[in-house]
Amino acid sequence: MIRKWNEESLDHRNALLYAMGISEEDAKRPVIGLINSWNEMNPGHFPFRDVIDEMKKEIYEAGALALELPISGICDGICSNTPGDRYTLPARDLVSSEVETVAELNMLEGMVILSTCDKVVPGMLMGALRVNIPTVMFTGGYMAPGELDGRMLTLTHTKQAYAAHIGGDMTREEYKAVVRNACPTPGACPFMGTANTMCATAEVLGFSPPGNASVRSQTPQWHELARKAGRKIVEAVNAKLRPLDFLTQANFDNVVRYMMATGGSTNSLLHIPAIARQGGFDITPEIFDRISREVPVISTIYPNHPTYTMADFSAAGGLGAVVKELAKTGKIDATARGMFGTIGEIAKEAQNRNPEVIHPVNAPVQEQGGLAVLHGNIGSDSAIVKFSAVEKEAWVFSGPARVFDSQDEAWQAMLKDEIQAGDVVVIRYEGPKGSPGMPHMETFMAAVLGKGMGTKIALVSDGRFSGATGGLAIGHVSPEAYEGGNISLIRDGDLIHIDIEARSLTVEVDEQELSRRRSAWQPVNKPATGWLELYRRNTTSAHRGATVYWD
Repeated sequence: MIRKWNEESLDHRNALLYAMGISEEDAKRPVIGLINSWNEMNPGHFPFRDVIDEMKKEIYEAGALALELPISGICDGICSNTPGDRYTLPARDLVSSEVETVAELNMLEGMVILSTCDKVVPGMLMGALRVNIPTVMFTGGYMAPGELDGRMLTLTHTKQAYAAHIGGDMTREEYKAVVRNACPTPGACPFMGTANTMCATAEVLGFSPPGNASVRSQTPQWHELARKAGRKIVEAVNAKLRPLDFLTQANFDNVVRYMMATGGSTNSLLHIPAIARQGGFDITPEIFDRISREVPVISTIYPNHPTYTMADFSAAGGLGAVVKELAKTGKIDATARGMFGTIGEIAKEAQNRNPEVIHPVNAPVQEQGGLAVLHGNIGSDSAIVKFSAVEKEAWVFSGPARVFDSQDEAWQAMLKDEIQAGDVVVIRYEGPKGSPGMPHMETFMAAVLGKGMGTKIALVSDGRFSGATGGLAIGHVSPEAYEGGNISLIRDGDLIHIDIEARSLTVEVDEQELSRRRSAWQPVNKPATGWLELYRRNTTSAHRGATVYWD
């Protein structure tokens, strides 16, 4: 056993287990926690209630005792464009604390961590690395894409439809039909957003059963993967195989390589460094940018492609097929191993069934990776753009600044046609400390796309984006406005230049003028209490994961 008990403390625990009907014999088994984020406010986590009993049965038959321990599991989409969105990124660190607490307090021998969505997957992985007991992750699978009049729909289309409705291009009835049909089943939203990016992270790192990150939720295959996860955790407990026994820097580099090949979410620049840090590994924006120049985009699904979704990606061979193509040309370290074998073994078992959806490396969709890290006198540390979701005609863009100190102000201006083609919209004081909480700027960009201006308007922000955000959207500007970054000094009319291939983001204001403005600068101090204020006092910048857990 991994945990060391004295007789008195073990008997004290067992007395409480007996109270819940656990027999004396069963209390002698290794206790494995099913750390379950199931709830009725999150469709990505809703399916987990269907597999708990199956997992318990597999674990019991393998000689251990599985006990369910619920923790929080938020859905970013539930609170989009509300004050609640400020809590979504801080919730990642909160979830990591919950995992650490229930694992250590209950002296668990091992864990199966069940999660699907944006902040909960990385939060659970952060906690798992701090605890470092045998751990398997099982993710919830993707939801079916929506459909209306022969057109593919996802959750993000509802925001675009709202902007089109307000602009007079869609009736209210047509808009409501989009809302009703966008999300037909439980599971992760079926685009290359943060949820699917993070589920892929868990699988590439080696925590999840092969195929888990690209399987449709609630299918027979998904159920079988749940049972496989149950069997594997008992093997790991018996072998005392801990995460830090198999994780190396190569595992984390491989995740970044996969992100680049598939146009993963910009939020991976926050989450992957924060996860790696818990295990003593270093992933920085500089590493992302280096790998972006080495690994091309070979697969695009929405928003990187107009119609392909996770259903098309899965049918083509899913994560395994991408890994297979990368391994053929040495673009991923095939020797890196996880709970279920090496990357090379996963690649060997995979098959690319549709090279139009998952391209060979020598015939890529885009020569450089899906994310780019920009620098300049805006974002002197870094700023992030989802390269693969920007039309090529907008890779170089210059225009006058339109400055707003909140997303809501900019969104309202967009809906009222007060922002013109050619403008570079600056939304600031939405960073980790400024908001606080670093909410999504997806609502503004959805309005831009809904009005058909995705290549005609640029956004620069110290906030972040949904993984489903398309258009010329640059986020994570660091240092942020609240900490006095140059983004705080930009004024309406200043000329901003963007060059994605050159990795450049600058404002045409000389250092002397910036210094003069800085002398009169006062930060916008948005009110916060409780957990949000605690987060603001302790978080790092977006350049370093926007986390309270960064030594």
